[in-house]
Amino acid sequence: MTFDVIVIGGGSAGQSAALQLLRARRRVAVVDAGRPRNRRAAHAQGFFTRDGATPGSLLEISRAQLERYGTLEWVEGEAVGASGARDAFRVELAGGRMLEGRRLIFAVGVRDDLPGVEGLEPLWGREVFHCPYCHGYELERGDIGVIGSSELVVHMAELITEWGEVTFLPFGFVPDAGQVAAMEARGVRVESAALARLEAGPVAHLADGRALRFAGLFAASRVWPASPLPEALGCRVEETPMGGVLAVDAMGETSVAGVFSCGDAARQPHSIALAVGHGAMTGAGVHRSLVF
Repeated sequence: MTFDVIVIGGGSAGQSAALQLLRARRRVAVVDAGRPRNRRAAHAQGFFTRDGATPGSLLEISRAQLERYGTLEWVEGEAVGASGARDAFRVELAGGRMLEGRRLIFAVGVRDDLPGVEGLEPLWGREVFHCPYCHGYELERGDIGVIGSSELVVHMAELITEWGEVTFLPFGFVPDAGQVAAMEARGVRVESAALARLEAGPVAHLADGRALRFAGLFAASRVWPASPLPEALGCRVEETPMGGVLAVDAMGETSVAGVFSCGDAARQPHSIALAVGHGAMTGAGVHRSLVF
């Protein structure tokens, strides 16, 4: 069977795109490897009508609703290859199965390249966060550390003063006098000693031997599409100060005809709400490409 659309990625954006296509009575395969970026987060905050729900529960509810439509095939597995052209794509799954489809949607999410602080990775998504709108309120206006790994983090530190008392922890980047003055004008405390390592708590150990405990920490990761398949198929990746995104037009189509992308892999900044909206628009764009 040839599907109208193969969606690679069953997260918020992929399911939202699939919903629009299913409601247009199109045959859709969703290929999901079950590794959403927010799988470590205890709660999904700031999402309309579902504030505080667990990320997994949102995906379970959505999948159950998608499966009410008779033209869906949900494929649990990993896409390991993609080839072909508009109206004749082939997707290879781990295990050897091949899917054929007229259009592809890459809703593959992103991988985070984290600052190289010892002890950071196990705390990512639990005590070290990337988005104050997603996680700031729950810190109860406590002490917040910001890992100063680049010039971009200066702006982050200034913004996060809306959620608590902020300390800038230099790591591989030393702010100049003007940047220090700007942060201090917003109430940010700028440490002179560099951050050495982190441990659960979270606790920041500094190079001068001091240990500072925080309600939570924020860090700026650089992100890249989580799958190599779009680039291997020829989709253009644009590099930004925050990493790389798949270049798409207003309807979500990449530089390869018939190949679309939505969600975190194709836009910045990132949140569930933004991914859902982008997925809905891309799903409609794919449907229009099938009609016209």
